[in-house]
Amino acid sequence: MINPNPRRSDEPIWWSLFGAGGTWFAMITPVTILVLGILMPLGVFDMGTFNFLRAHAFASSFIGGLFLIASIALPMWHAMHRVHHGMHDLKFHTGLIGKIACYVIAAIVSVLAIVFIFLL
Repeated sequence: MINPNPRRSDEPIWWSLFGAGGTWFAMITPVTILVLGILMPLGVFDMGTFNFLRAHAFASSFIGGLFLIASIALPMWHAMHRVHHGMHDLKFHTGLIGKIACYVIAAIVSVLAIVFIFLL
């Protein structure tokens, strides 16, 4: 028999953050690493383009702040969702406490990212 009053699940919230973090980590992070970690040290870009003042101005701008916050927070939500479900797959059944711990860690890192970006 079908339950006429099903319980609402909170999984769509966590799956959306998981998906957003995975997408960001798969598409944006490699380009950031390529440009800042490989091409810039190889001299493909002029070093004056990425001086401290320009980097600070970008990080202090609204778009730059959102970019940095998303670069930190979204992959953290993705990772902690993976940790939560990975523990279950490895037979560490932590239940609600494990779920809360994982998502609280992701929330704390997200809040810290927001605070530190706004303090720039």
